[in-house]
Amino acid sequence: MIELEGVTYCYPQGGRDALSGLSLSVSPGECIFITGPSGAGKTTLCMAAAGILEHEYGGKKDGRVTINGKDAKEYPSLSDISTLVGMVFDDPEAQLIFTTVEEEILSALERRGLSPAEIEERLASIMEITHLSALKDRAPHALSGGQKQRVVLATTLALGTDILILDEPTAELDEQGTESIVSVLKDLKAKGKTIILTEHKYSRFRDLADRLVVMEGGRIRASGPPDQIAGDESVRRIILPDFSGIRDFSVPPPQNGGKPLISVRGLEHCYGDVPALQGVNLDISAGEFIAIVGENGSGKTTLIKHFVGLLRPTRGTVTVDGKNAATAQVSELAHTVGLVFQNPDHMFFANTVAEEIGFGIANLGIPEPEKVLEGVMEKTGLSHARDLYPRWLSRGERQRLAIACVLAMQPKVIVLDEPTTGLDGRESREIMEILKHLQRDGRAIVMVTHSRQIAEECTDRIITMEGGKIASDISRRD
Repeated sequence: MIELEGVTYCYPQGGRDALSGLSLSVSPGECIFITGPSGAGKTTLCMAAAGILEHEYGGKKDGRVTINGKDAKEYPSLSDISTLVGMVFDDPEAQLIFTTVEEEILSALERRGLSPAEIEERLASIMEITHLSALKDRAPHALSGGQKQRVVLATTLALGTDILILDEPTAELDEQGTESIVSVLKDLKAKGKTIILTEHKYSRFRDLADRLVVMEGGRIRASGPPDQIAGDESVRRIILPDFSGIRDFSVPPPQNGGKPLISVRGLEHCYGDVPALQGVNLDISAGEFIAIVGENGSGKTTLIKHFVGLLRPTRGTVTVDGKNAATAQVSELAHTVGLVFQNPDHMFFANTVAEEIGFGIANLGIPEPEKVLEGVMEKTGLSHARDLYPRWLSRGERQRLAIACVLAMQPKVIVLDEPTTGLDGRESREIMEILKHLQRDGRAIVMVTHSRQIAEECTDRIITMEGGKIASDISRRD
């Protein structure tokens, strides 16, 4: 159904091949689970298999991609291929263009020439299985990252293609959302759909996959039956994260004269008439490592945006190192709090990785800028990408770049929204080790995460949010 033969590809401005002599054959009705470190070429492989590299990207290409027995080059346009292949990208916002969730899904259904009755029936069915019925009138740009991801999946399902390519479809979903997507994909496979899936949540998709493909350096390192390939110890370190020994209670948190760095009192925030936060009270002190957990839409990201002045309270107060966050300039708050966004692309504007990281260093006048730059790139594994254009990096690399930009500015509080999105088990551990080191230096770490494993094995305090409220606040030190 899809055949890649000796495919080599290098992005424009890229210094190395993203794919190197790669060959892969996908049979009708097969589900292939692709994993590997960030930068391994997983996303590029997906775009090659979907015919996107042939029709939308420049760069240097070699080899052949065949879709349904026809060379991808021979299709007149990408629109023609999209009637056969549906793709969910790792950046959901790139696929959202309409004013409501319902319009996004309807746009795909209407392209299929269905009758009004069929459109209405399928719209209701797709919204139900992707748990979007309650959000049908909401603007996609106002949704949480996980909710956006479900909208994009719903739109792709509405196209009714026989081949589905999904690039990290559950990266920003909570446990419930992930299980829902697994269930949807099992039903689609049972109906004979062909599925190519890149993911880091191997254990969640084990029963769905017919074949496990492990990539590294633009090549296929291993391919075969999932249990056989997963038995290799080096593969297990990639697909099964291990955070043992990260948390360390032997080092007491530093004091700040008894004053919290961030203090929240009676915080409420509404998006129009929709309440997102209700009566939140919270103190964050120096040296704490805090996980904020909860389902998509529970208010986690809305809360942390108040710490840096990107949102202002509807009611209540947020005080950051003595400053009123409702009136302080964002630039003032940046000296105390650095935020790594859920979608790293929202942070990038420079032409190279080094320029991206160096901007904050120069803006805040940090001493020994070159030394700081080199150290941060080494810590986050980006030394090789110093002169590359940030948006040509893989999702995992872009995530690490976003972290590097904030680390370089040396704030007292580092806030991270899903910092392990797009990272394999080994890389996730490396990020947690970096954050734990920063905590030992006296910085407060506040991390929004869907990973209960990370929250329970790495952090000192777990705050659980439900419906815009703090449902529990538990110290792991007690």
